[in-house]
Amino acid sequence: MSDATREKVQNVIDKLGYRVNVAARNLNRGHTGVITLAVPSLTPPYLSELANKVIDAARVRGYSVYVITYAENPAAGVRSLLANFNTTVSDGMILSVSEADDLTEDDLDVEYPLVCLGARSAHGKADHVTTNDVQAARQAAGFLIDHGSSKLAVIGARNGSKDPALALEATEGNAQLRLRGVLEECAERGLSLDPHLIGDTGKDWSIGSGARMAQHLIDTGIPFDGIVAFNDQLAMGALFTLASNGIAVPGGVQVIGFDNIDEAAYFQPPLTTMDSMIDWIAPTSVERILERISSDKPIKPKDIVRATRVIRRATTRA
Repeated sequence: MSDATREKVQNVIDKLGYRVNVAARNLNRGHTGVITLAVPSLTPPYLSELANKVIDAARVRGYSVYVITYAENPAAGVRSLLANFNTTVSDGMILSVSEADDLTEDDLDVEYPLVCLGARSAHGKADHVTTNDVQAARQAAGFLIDHGSSKLAVIGARNGSKDPALALEATEGNAQLRLRGVLEECAERGLSLDPHLIGDTGKDWSIGSGARMAQHLIDTGIPFDGIVAFNDQLAMGALFTLASNGIAVPGGVQVIGFDNIDEAAYFQPPLTTMDSMIDWIAPTSVERILERISSDKPIKPKDIVRATRVIRRATTRA
């Protein structure tokens, strides 16, 4: 096509306001133009931010996203989603597996494109996009120690994981891997983590849970000068309780969270936190699922793991 002809065609397109019919284009290609994002819940800020960023990443690539939750019964809910996935309405699934603690290799052995996110194994059946939770927790604990803390407490453990020997054997789960990382870092620094200062909150990682657990830790009477909270909401709750008890932050107790949710920068005091790398996880997961959707040949699954970093703010010392 000559430049003159191309210009005439573009003028007609502009004049008529023509827009590409994405649905028709995808139908012609044998695709729906939709991917599914399955998460435990949209209540935690991290997961709602993840959903928004996956939607944004898919949109610029011409795809829409159908978001579904499975919070009622994580393992059973995920199994049902995987087994009943309808490829006539969606081309593939991005699945957050963090809360599905007993998925098997058979559960994930599906015939459609699948990408898994979070701190659970994909058993080599799907691409697995995640951060290194053990490394991140070691970095968080090490940061507090490097800035003067020597008696750490933890908020966010679960499943009664107060036995250090058992916790050090963890291979899956955000809470379990983060506790393992804190324990490993303390051991390497010649410090001990008192089991009574390992706050088990179960699956409740809300602000209220963090506030209540911080009060429980204070009430033990066991001194501590640093808190590693396993998400930012727990950390915010801890900050509320510390302030209510007249404990200075960061002078008396330093606090670090996880996820770097939007609110963390605007809390008072602004929260030091571990970056969840959500701006990497979302587009990477979309790229991987679209590569699988568009490929005519099987693609070998990959574990795609990235290190995190400290976002330093006012709840830790200079």
